[in-house]
Amino acid sequence: MRVVTADITRLAVDAIVNAANPALLGGGGVDGAIHRTAGPALLEACRALPQVAPGVRCPTGEARITPGFALPARYVIHTVGPIWHGGLRGEAAALAQCYQSCIGLAVEHAVRSIGFPAISCGVYGYPPEQAARVAIASLRDVLDTRAAMDVQLCCFDERMAAIWQAALNQA
Repeated sequence: MRVVTADITRLAVDAIVNAANPALLGGGGVDGAIHRTAGPALLEACRALPQVAPGVRCPTGEARITPGFALPARYVIHTVGPIWHGGLRGEAAALAQCYQSCIGLAVEHAVRSIGFPAISCGVYGYPPEQAARVAIASLRDVLDTRAAMDVQLCCFDERMAAIWQAALNQA
């Protein structure tokens, strides 16, 4: 597991993770960037995924997989992180479940390398220092019981990368 500072849409990995919304129809931040780079076929693939409730294709903590289309990555694994409400509404457990669900799908699809963004740290408001600790602990737990995988914790800027690297160093 390592921290990289990069544009996740340019990572040369088998799969990238999309910090999506429950509808899986694109949005802002990393979600919008992934949809723009992958092209319109990604939106069509997401629309084809069944809704589990009106307007919900992927509930918080779960993950779905689609092809990567125009991305360098073969797959996009979409997950919906929790919205931060102060940490008293099960946010840490839901965030950990996102990482575990993504690794589960990655293993099912023989993914050997994966890039994760800082799930929930954008408009969902999760404090990056806390999110990094949850993510790293969750990934270590699940990777200890699964096949070896190159995990890149992809940060868009140096400030976020420093936060994630500090959490990785302390883990």
